[in-house]
Formats: sequence, structure tokens, C-alpha cells
Amino acid sequence: MNPLVLLMGSFFLLIVLKVPIAFALGLASLVTIYHLDLSFFSVVNQMYASIDSFPLLAVPFFLLLGNLMNEGGVTDRLVKVSDALIGHIRGGLGHVNVLVSMLFAGLSGSAAADTAGIGAMLIPAMKKAGYDTPYTVAVTAASSTLGVIIPPSIMMVIYGAMGQVSIGALFLSGFIPGVLIGLSQMGYTYYLAVKRGYPANPRKTPREMAQAVFRAIPPLILPLIILGGITSGVFTATEAAAVAVVYGLILMMGVYRSLTFRQLPKLFGEAVVNYSLAMLAVACAGVMGWLIAYLNAPQLIASYIMGITQSPLGIFLLIVVFLLIIGTFLSPITAIIIFLPIIQGLGNAAGIHPIHLGIIVVLTLSLGMITPPYGICLLIACQIGDIPAPRAFIATLPMIGLTLLIIFVGILIPDLFLFLPKLLMPQLMRTA
Repeated sequence: MNPLVLLMGSFFLLIVLKVPIAFALGLASLVTIYHLDLSFFSVVNQMYASIDSFPLLAVPFFLLLGNLMNEGGVTDRLVKVSDALIGHIRGGLGHVNVLVSMLFAGLSGSAAADTAGIGAMLIPAMKKAGYDTPYTVAVTAASSTLGVIIPPSIMMVIYGAMGQVSIGALFLSGFIPGVLIGLSQMGYTYYLAVKRGYPANPRKTPREMAQAVFRAIPPLILPLIILGGITSGVFTATEAAAVAVVYGLILMMGVYRSLTFRQLPKLFGEAVVNYSLAMLAVACAGVMGWLIAYLNAPQLIASYIMGITQSPLGIFLLIVVFLLIIGTFLSPITAIIIFLPIIQGLGNAAGIHPIHLGIIVVLTLSLGMITPPYGICLLIACQIGDIPAPRAFIATLPMIGLTLLIIFVGILIPDLFLFLPKLLMPQLMRTA
């Protein structure tokens, strides 16, 4: 049997049998290594090599930062400032939902944390205010994907670390598409509000608006610290994450006094457990990624695709379709690690800029977080809203379509997404 067919076939079979992703990756790789009569020491070596990366140390810090923000009541402050700024527009709570996700994305880097924290607060409030439950759940899940697009993004950290691409440049490239997606979701919300009669919240007085903005300023400084430090070369992405955690601790415990020392062990423990689970998947995916490269799959697939089309646009569209398919049943991080050699091989063959390729990959895989059967953000929101996933998924389709439209525009006009990296990191963008 062809080793590549054995590798991918056994992996997908294990997925169908509902074997956990990390174990499915490891078992499929072991079977293929045995078939190829390779040394099993390769497994240990590749697992270690996959996680032996300094940039990956940023992940636990961002996970901890998200926990601190959720437990420290920052979500409530972001909801209040969002309501003060745009709650008076028709469909107010829907707009607030999207804007809070955009703001919270700059603090956590995790879409799932966004869904859980914001959904627990806004889904019941929106249902009580008369918003349709499918839309309420859909907008919460769809806007939460901005958590992996607007920096800092854990997915971008993984992509940059595994693909040897500048994490800082990826962070900067996420701003414009993230804002465009957020605005498109607000536009759709306004359309539904007019059509279905969703209410607007009372307009806040100038004093109330000023108070809400003032109280939200300290946490909103965090993205500036992270991006400013990285782009200026003061510290790396990992160091930026550590600095952000220290700032968050000072803010939560010293300024807001919303956390106590007794709560810290639980928060640290949750971050460690979540990080360890993710790293097990990363380690096992690293073995499979190594096997895929060992079996020359990137070159074979690139040659096959180039035989069909040599147009960068055509290759880009094929990559997007491929990522949309695998994103439905694989987590974005797992998909990146397994298929990154193939994706970068196609990108290199088509002459696509590495940062441009990276942001399109992240944008496309973010949709996998709201498409069943994986759809972790959709599932969390459905659980909070007490609604079947198929009903909520149907309600997300227009927002998925808007995101795909923005992705397509970004493919056609690369400088739309690469404007900030070229402006703030010009030397890196010329040599990438």
C-alpha cells in the first residue's frame, strides 16, 4: 500500500471512529512508520522537535492572559464601553456583541475563550431583549472567530513558529481583515434589525460614555504594548506575552482588585492543562507533518496542482477550498501543523508572499471554528443558547459568506492585508 495513502487513510478512519485528535495523529503515524520500517526513535525525535520552539512559549502566556481577563471582569467593562459607543444603533446588542469580540480579541488570542466569556453574558441578554435565538447564537459564534484574527492570535503564533514566518508581521496583517469582518457582521446585524424589528439600546449621555471609555482604557492598552514591543524590536512575541501577563496581573489585582491570590492557582492550573493538551496535539501532528514531508507529498501535490493551473489566483482558491474542507473536522492548529509543508510548498511554487499566504490560511481556518462537526465556537454558543447546532449553523451562513468575500478580495488585492506589515516592518517584508 502507498505509505501516504496509509497515513492519511488511517488518520481519517480514526477520526471517523471518534478517536481523540492527538491519539489519531500518533497512531496513524506509528502505523506508517512501522510499514516503512523506520526507527521508532523518529517518533520521539520529531515530537520533541515539534515543541522545541521558543515562540510556542507565547501560547501558555496568552492562554493565561485570557483567563485573567475573563475572571477579572474585563468582559463586563468591554460590554459597557461597546454599549456606550454603538448600543444606540438599531440592533444594539448585536452590534455590541461584535464590537466586544473585536476588543476582547486584542486581549485573549483565543476564539473559544471569547465565545465562552462573551456568550455567557450576552446570549441570555439578547434572548431576553427579543432577538431570535438562532441569530443570537450565530453572531456570538461568528464574531468570536475574530479572536484568532485580530492580534494577538494563538493560531498566528503556531503558524509563525512552525512555518518560520514573522509572528509580528502576521499580527499586523490580521488587523485590517479583522476590522473588515467585524464591520461586515455589524452591517448584516443592522439589516436584520430593520427587517425583524430588533431594538436599539437607550443612548448614553456624554458623561456615561466618557466614564465607560475611561474604565476600559487600561485593558485596551494591552494590544498596543504587545504589538508596539514586537514591531519596534523591544521584545519577541514570547516576551510580549509574558509582559502582557504581568501587566494583566497588576491590573486585575492592584488596580481593579477583581482577583485575589487564592484564585491564581486555579487560573494557572487551567492554563497549564489547556497548554499541555494543545502541545500533545502539536507534538503528534509534528510527527505526521514530518512523515508527509518525508514521503514528498508537498512536491507531489504542488506538481499536480501546477499541472492544473499555474495561476497564483487559481492556486490560492484551491488552497482556500482545501482548508475549508479540512477545517470542518480538524482544529485550526492541528490543520496548520499537518498540512503546512504542503501549503507552503504550493505558496512557494506560485510565488505568494509568505505573510499573505499566512493570513489567508488563518482567515480560512477560522471559519472551521463555526462549521460542524468540529465548530468548537458554534458548539459552545449553542450550549449557552440551548439550541441545536444545525439551526444555529444555518443562521451563520450569511456571515460565513461575508468572510469568504473578504478573503477573496484580500487574495485579489494583497496590499489590503499587507499594508500595515509593509508600513511598520518594511525591511522584513522585503526580505520575506
